[in-house]
Amino acid sequence: MTDFISLPFYDLLHEDGHVPGVREKLPSLLAGIRRSILEIGAGTGLITTSLADSTPAEIFALEPSTGMRGVLLSRLNERTELLKRVTVLPYDALSVDLDEPVEAMVMINVMYALEPDYRKRLWPVLASQLEPGGLLVFTWRDGGAPQPRPLQESGSRQVGRHTYTVLSEILESSEEACKARYLYRITEGDKVINEEEIIGHAYRPVRETIEEELVGAGFVQADATEGFLSWRLA
Repeated sequence: MTDFISLPFYDLLHEDGHVPGVREKLPSLLAGIRRSILEIGAGTGLITTSLADSTPAEIFALEPSTGMRGVLLSRLNERTELLKRVTVLPYDALSVDLDEPVEAMVMINVMYALEPDYRKRLWPVLASQLEPGGLLVFTWRDGGAPQPRPLQESGSRQVGRHTYTVLSEILESSEEACKARYLYRITEGDKVINEEEIIGHAYRPVRETIEEELVGAGFVQADATEGFLSWRLA
């Protein structure tokens, strides 16, 4: 149900959010990758098509959400030249079992959805699916979990006569996790056409925690541009 509430807003707000910066910075981090990439949490394919445009690699786009996968497959169908190069994997990341290890893995804004226990179990699984010396790249924001704050606008886009707005507030915060409330609102002028609410948790571990977990799973840190962390399998 959560996916279907947020899905109509997803592309609208992400195209005005982090996606342009990711598209600009990611190609240099993947320079030299030519054979295969696993994208974990591909969503609606906003980054999947960019990976295909900036590398010649075969792409495995993992997305467990049925709604997100539907949009992703529609996006690929509009790019028929990609239909033989992108394989959409319809399951959870802990279930990944590829025919052969990939050259690189990419996670864009996925870290914040990973519960600590899940995340600790994920690193060894990814290591088993990555070739020796292979690259793991993910978006990163320092600072730990955000502190509680009142409801504020996160983003807004106009489509025809309607305005699609997302508002959020942080209800609770701990060392690594926060509980947040999101309002997905459609308005026409001052009239609210539709409004739905999601309450969920997000996770923002500190860098030292991630470093300890990845080193324990056999990774070594590599150079990365601002907003990303990059690791290689030893």
